[in-house]
Amino acid sequence: MNVGCVVILAFALLMGTSLGMKAGQPPKPLCRPGFSESFYTVIVSRDVLRGHSILKDTTLSRHCVKFMDCQQNKEVGFVSSDPNFGVRPDGSVYAEQEVANLSEPVQFMVTARAVHDPHIWETTVKLALAGHPPSLLMSQVGVEEMLSKVWDSQPRVIRFPRKHQRSSSVNGLRRQKRDWVIPPINVPENSRGPFPQMLVRIRSDQDQDIGIRYSITGAGADQPPSDIYNIDPVHGKMYVTRPLDREERASYHLRAHAVDMNGNQVENPIDLYIYVIDMNDNRPEFQNQVYNGSVAEGSKPGSSVMQVTANDSDDYTTANGMVRYRILSQTPHTPIPNMFTINSETGDIVTVAAGLDREKVSQYTIIVQATDMEGNLNFGLSNTATALISVTDINDNPPELTARTFSGEVPENKVNVVVTNLTVIDRDQPHSPNWNAVYRIINGDPSGHFSIRTNPISNDGMVTVVKPVDFEMNRAFMLSVVVSNQAHLASGIQSSLQSTAGVTISVQDVNEPPVFPVNPKLIRFEEGVPAGTTVTVFAATDPDHFIHQTVRYSKLSDPANWLRINRTNGQITTLAQLDRESFYVKNNIYQATFLAVDNGSPPASGTGTLQIYLIDVNDNTPVLIPKEAQVCERARPNSRVNITASDADADPNVGPFVFELPSFPQSVRRNWTISRLSGDYAQLRLRIPHLEAGVYDIPVTVSDSGNPPLSNRSVIRVKVCPCDEDGDCTTTGAVAAAGLGTGAIIAILICIIILLTMVLFFVMWMKGREKERQAKPLLIDPEDDVRDNILKYDEEGGGEEDQDYDLSQLQQPESLDHIISKPAGVRRVDERPVIVESQYPVRPSLPHPGDIGDFINDGLRAADNDPTAPPYDSLLVFDYEGSGSTAGSVSSLNSSSSGDQDYDYLNDWGPRFKKLADLYGGGDDD
Repeated sequence: MNVGCVVILAFALLMGTSLGMKAGQPPKPLCRPGFSESFYTVIVSRDVLRGHSILKDTTLSRHCVKFMDCQQNKEVGFVSSDPNFGVRPDGSVYAEQEVANLSEPVQFMVTARAVHDPHIWETTVKLALAGHPPSLLMSQVGVEEMLSKVWDSQPRVIRFPRKHQRSSSVNGLRRQKRDWVIPPINVPENSRGPFPQMLVRIRSDQDQDIGIRYSITGAGADQPPSDIYNIDPVHGKMYVTRPLDREERASYHLRAHAVDMNGNQVENPIDLYIYVIDMNDNRPEFQNQVYNGSVAEGSKPGSSVMQVTANDSDDYTTANGMVRYRILSQTPHTPIPNMFTINSETGDIVTVAAGLDREKVSQYTIIVQATDMEGNLNFGLSNTATALISVTDINDNPPELTARTFSGEVPENKVNVVVTNLTVIDRDQPHSPNWNAVYRIINGDPSGHFSIRTNPISNDGMVTVVKPVDFEMNRAFMLSVVVSNQAHLASGIQSSLQSTAGVTISVQDVNEPPVFPVNPKLIRFEEGVPAGTTVTVFAATDPDHFIHQTVRYSKLSDPANWLRINRTNGQITTLAQLDRESFYVKNNIYQATFLAVDNGSPPASGTGTLQIYLIDVNDNTPVLIPKEAQVCERARPNSRVNITASDADADPNVGPFVFELPSFPQSVRRNWTISRLSGDYAQLRLRIPHLEAGVYDIPVTVSDSGNPPLSNRSVIRVKVCPCDEDGDCTTTGAVAAAGLGTGAIIAILICIIILLTMVLFFVMWMKGREKERQAKPLLIDPEDDVRDNILKYDEEGGGEEDQDYDLSQLQQPESLDHIISKPAGVRRVDERPVIVESQYPVRPSLPHPGDIGDFINDGLRAADNDPTAPPYDSLLVFDYEGSGSTAGSVSSLNSSSSGDQDYDYLNDWGPRFKKLADLYGGGDDD
């Protein structure tokens, strides 16, 4: 009976010609061992089942399976997890026992493994009756029942495979039978127990003869995560100790061992593969809770918007991990409730209908639901996410002016003035190229007096004056304006009739300043003309032709004060001679500025500049440089003076110059000669072989080339001195040449000697006075000098020398009335008397030693009679506490010590305390 087929594909891995590919053969595909699909569905026809029974070993599929692993290994075994079904080596699925019906879908796993390859491949096979859709989903109870059947169908006993050998009939070779393929153990995740729960029993055929001990090793047993599986070492029962989680670990690879009581290996270890069967215990999880997408307004149906993605941690090869998407809600429902749809498998959101308009709805909010179990809402787990779809703007709304005509007015001769604002309406997205307005003047302004600038905030058009307008030329302007956007209109959108408007601009007349027709005005005039000469007429015109006004002129700038202008007609005359060589003339041009003012309301003024190009006349004589020179007293080739002539005039009143020596005095031409080198240069040198050293004034006459020429006689002072071999003047010669004779030098030396002698006498006199002052005898004996007896011992505070005392507090007042009249409290009578101070003669600070007695007496009398002189001896009252004090007299206090005080120890303090010891230590003398 044909039921279905499981196709297992494996391709050979080709690296160059490693698999024996011959030259010229096409390359083979890349080898990837494993099943071509991870989930297969086999449909069993209802007609086949009707009236027939499915017998054991009946073939369920006639589709053959061609298995090729990458190592060219033909010994590949297939094992089914369901004992009711098996898979032959050719890939055919068959029934191991009779099957009454297939009213419920049956699902089991098929495992493939090569004999000498540790890798294992698996896939899932689902058998369903024809008429049930392949996507027919079982209820949760059905799934648990199926899993319980799978659990119960696990082989209860797994025996260690035995190796049987037999003799080959060819060449006496011995052929070994291949090992058994142990079927994998399937354990559902999240099992409720009870635990430990037995999975299988491991047995050895030798357990009847000897004592066997069983053990398992591997991840999950003795390796992390450990203690998930354990085995009864005596009976070989293998248990799982706690619930499994497929999302944490999907499979386990253990090895079972059998040893005798001495630990010797009895059987070869066998591999146990445990697969955790997935349960639908995980909801789909969106990668983001909020997705943002966009679509242009006016998009056609089927336009892609965005994609949402949800992941399910369950097995994606089963329905537990197969996620399907759907849209739950759309907000708002404009223009229809279902503007978008979603691909249930990929999560791509696309538009369904036309009518997206950003100006009506700028954003849609869509709630998307993701459900596993292939979207079955009854058994699948679901989750939701939000998709925010922004409708992007296109330029589908042309700008429209709010009025057909606009008007404004502007004063003449004003620039950068906004005449009027053009207001516009555009329903596209503000501050975008689809909304930004661009204004153009298409008619009415051929001279370009106006431009329209766009206000970036309000999008209004500001009509601005960029070139001054003249009321006398144009009193009004009629402009035609068109508005558009920065971006082109979308396809199929036409411009609006309201995109064009007219603008009327009136020009206001203002009082314009007088204008000089030619400004600046350049004239040519000869220098040196006398004062009062008329130079030109510099008059201005008033642009206000429709108003009769009077213009008055005045001088605004005349640096040299050479010109004067007539107030009424603008005639300019000279006040002084014009001099081209003046400091105020630059490049032969003298410049003056004049002011023209009308009598309008308010008055307006204009300025004009007059430039006078001064034509040169020969009014400056040439001059010679240098004024001083130096030559050797003996004529040498290099002993000459180079002379340069200059003239303040301009060509042709300058060079070439003529240089001459005067005929008087005759010694000049006899001793010197001059020759012209070029038009401006000449050379002066000695005519005779030797000339006495000294200073000579040589007059030279120079004439320019003017008509008539002007001459000038200049004097050049030439120093003639003896020279060394190099032609340089010696020091002696230089002094002699300077004109200082021997007498002058001697006089200078005598003056220096006299000055030094006076300084020496003054120093000696000062030293003598110092010695005389030191030689005067003292008035008293140094031993009795009290100053030597004033000693300072470790003062804690400063004395009078470093205290700033107000001595006026010690002055004796004239009377005590003002003190007695003070209120009760501390009274002071040491105040300075407020009286007119007497003027006393100034006493000499250094009296003669012979008059020392008189000096002391005079000072005593002056101090007694001078109330302003310190110290101020006066009665001082300290701490007055009033009468009737209860305190006794201080004189009643006696020393607490008894007997006489012994001051003999003062003698041990040295000579400085000798006098104190004499006063207090001599008790017997008292």
